[in-house]
Amino acid sequence: MSTKKPVAPPKSALAGTDTLDRGNTNAKLHSLEKFRSDATGQALRTNQGVKVSDNQNSLKVGARGPSLLEDFIMREKITHFDHERIPERIVHARGVGAHGYFQSYENHSALTKAGFLRDPGHKTPVFVRFSTVQGPRGSGDTVRDVRGFAVKFYTEEGNFDLVGNNMPVFFIQDAIKFPDFVHAVKPEPHNEMPTGGSAHDTFWDFVSLVPESAHMVIWAMSDRAIPKSLRSMQGFGVHTFRLINAKGVSNFVKFHWRPTVGTCSLVWDEAQKLAGKDTDFHRRDLWEAIEGGDYPEWELGVQVIPEENEHKFDFDLLDPTKLIPEELVPIMPLGKMVLNRNPDNYFAETEQVAFCPGHIVPGIDFSNDPLLQGRLFSYTDTQISRLGGPNFHELPINRPVVPFHNGQRDAMHRSTIDKGRASYEPNSIDGGWPKETPPAAQDGGFESYPERVDAHKVRQRSESFGDHFSQARLFFNSMSPHEQEHIIAAYSFELGKVEREFIRARQVNEILANIDLGLAKRVAQNLGLPAPKKGTVAVRKTAPERSPALSQANLLSGDIKTRKVAILAANGVDGAAIAALQKALAKEGAHAKLLGPTSAPVTTADGKHLAVDASMEGLPSVAFDAVFVPGGAKSIQALSSDGVALHYLLEAYKHLKAIALAGEAKQLLAVLKLEADAGLIVGGDAKALKAFIAAIAQHRVWEREPRAKAVPA
Repeated sequence: MSTKKPVAPPKSALAGTDTLDRGNTNAKLHSLEKFRSDATGQALRTNQGVKVSDNQNSLKVGARGPSLLEDFIMREKITHFDHERIPERIVHARGVGAHGYFQSYENHSALTKAGFLRDPGHKTPVFVRFSTVQGPRGSGDTVRDVRGFAVKFYTEEGNFDLVGNNMPVFFIQDAIKFPDFVHAVKPEPHNEMPTGGSAHDTFWDFVSLVPESAHMVIWAMSDRAIPKSLRSMQGFGVHTFRLINAKGVSNFVKFHWRPTVGTCSLVWDEAQKLAGKDTDFHRRDLWEAIEGGDYPEWELGVQVIPEENEHKFDFDLLDPTKLIPEELVPIMPLGKMVLNRNPDNYFAETEQVAFCPGHIVPGIDFSNDPLLQGRLFSYTDTQISRLGGPNFHELPINRPVVPFHNGQRDAMHRSTIDKGRASYEPNSIDGGWPKETPPAAQDGGFESYPERVDAHKVRQRSESFGDHFSQARLFFNSMSPHEQEHIIAAYSFELGKVEREFIRARQVNEILANIDLGLAKRVAQNLGLPAPKKGTVAVRKTAPERSPALSQANLLSGDIKTRKVAILAANGVDGAAIAALQKALAKEGAHAKLLGPTSAPVTTADGKHLAVDASMEGLPSVAFDAVFVPGGAKSIQALSSDGVALHYLLEAYKHLKAIALAGEAKQLLAVLKLEADAGLIVGGDAKALKAFIAAIAQHRVWEREPRAKAVPA
């Protein structure tokens, strides 16, 4: 984003919940707190309010006799249990959510009349749901996949849902192709595999036949598809929207979320191991960060395109497979979002929350993006099926913070008890209420932007949507060398899982060769296919040819806040070295966990007992950002013959993480047959700790990667 920002509110204003009780603060922000229930001190009752005297035994004829049908307590309990599950989402089924707030940096009334963007003194409650796309609810967090990034703003003018992904483009251009894409990406129908990945024939068959998918697929083959955490993901609105001010002036916009901790990813081997060792890695990280007070933060920004500039690009703003390079249109920061409270009940909140791109407020409107237009219908239609009818907006997590009155009545799960006799408008029986609000009035009613459209009804794609490869090439050219190598490896791995060779060949010759011939040749070589000599379409240059903002190598935060460091220790460890590291990390806002050979305390060289946070097997290296081994002759002697400890270090080395060896721990270099490098620091003094912290801030030691491939771990 642009480094030139409007003056932000004081830190205390933006981080009010950092110093106040979270529950009380959020209760003030969100009027729906009355729906929350705390059973502390309460009697066990039925759903009808009857106190229960025995919840251990059903009603029987004698202690060993038959159970009685008249046992209404048992029948209510079993009946409710039998119907606890609702259909999971077709896509984005595996999700995790959190509460928080959004606060505008300043009054953006020149850009929009949306109230939550015009009052920097107001905190708008939000609920955010992150998700994977392909897998079911029980799939893993760290699979290679797109991540959903959906935000519900509970504004004073109604709910606004910004429903996007962690990638700024999508696979298809027109909503009519969405069922085809989802059918292709979901598990294959004959064996229901794979559950959580895209390495199978139907997916690659589809995308190799649909060139418009090329840009999104190369994003999915990049490190963006295996984020390190949900807290370190960027988010995008994907589509082009409109912001409209009080004078009726419209600008096209693209929405961007940028995390304050920086943007970074796992490495592939690490992602695969985490899927087995901790299926809940991402949701656990988010939960623990919020519980520990490391509240995740994102900055919301927009790229603003005046209407008169709509056609000044070499791509179409309405094409959802295209992005706007920041070199052409910089990002204007609007405000900051802070997540500071975990849900009280996963089902009632995260599972029942219902998002829809069509939930907008005055000052925000749509573009004619054909994929967006289909989503406006599809999301509401889906929720009716999932949540049992059209009243899903009455569930507490979906209710707006402002009252809603209209003539809509009845249907399943209606919870509002409407007074009055008229369920129509206009009426005279109830005094004409509720009444329309003119759009020009203070806090006026919603008014669609009066865009003039003069065209024939046709089923065709605009010619301006016809370029499918130039932005994929822009993305690949913008990557750092190690990111390009990861993309090559990802295509090779994923296509290597495809059974039909003609699908592999089509993807290489008709898609990759049109993106970058070097990329295509490398993947072809890895698949044992003939290398293509040229692409099938003419190369179309882009302006710019490279965009540094697309590379995660340029999106690090520069600090180590919230990073996690493992300290490996055995009996006889140097306690002073541990204390020095803990102090240095705390100063930087990072966290350390002490790990021993078992969960038993370890004894320091001077006889003190230190409680460990877990064993090395209990918290493996893939759960941490870096590893520190303090000195102590007996401790290092024990670790040198401990296979788990040695594997721990080799695995961290292979995953390119910062490692520091203090004092006698230097001996481990010879045991492991490793050489010190920019991220393998030897020493425990202040200078070495500073170098260790600097290495952690770089996220990975990328220059180590060629050597690390030969390390068994």
